[in-house]
Amino acid sequence: MSGVAGLQRVLFRAPLVLYRLGLGRLLGRRFVYLEHTGRRSGKPRQTVLEVVDRIDGSPVVVAAFGRRTDWLRNLEAHPQARIVWGATKGAVVARRLPTAEARDVFVRYRDRYPRAARMLGRRLGLNFDDPDALAASLPVVHLALSGG
Repeated sequence: MSGVAGLQRVLFRAPLVLYRLGLGRLLGRRFVYLEHTGRRSGKPRQTVLEVVDRIDGSPVVVAAFGRRTDWLRNLEAHPQARIVWGATKGAVVARRLPTAEARDVFVRYRDRYPRAARMLGRRLGLNFDDPDALAASLPVVHLALSGG
């Protein structure tokens, strides 16, 4: 692993470390800690994701690396999960948004965070000027708080 790749890995893992240290609140509501169940192992798995939108007061996230993303595949097998999101802790049920709703999420994200959209576009090869194509290729997931 090159030095740059190693540094990127550390930076990508830093939010998860903050949550594990009980310091996730420092990240506010822009990120969510997601504890889900492994589709094969049945073991608890954790990840931290950027919250790109909210629906009914619950976070919406995107599988920016596509349909084969582990956390997405795990949620498809076991949609019940737990989150820590700002001061909110609780059970959620994951629901993949239909393409039309996902498109609207990408438009709102681009309008709300233009600099982040440009940076992600460059880094991940995404075109936020074509939200229809994004919605067709990147799964968008609503983590609906279930109160349990």
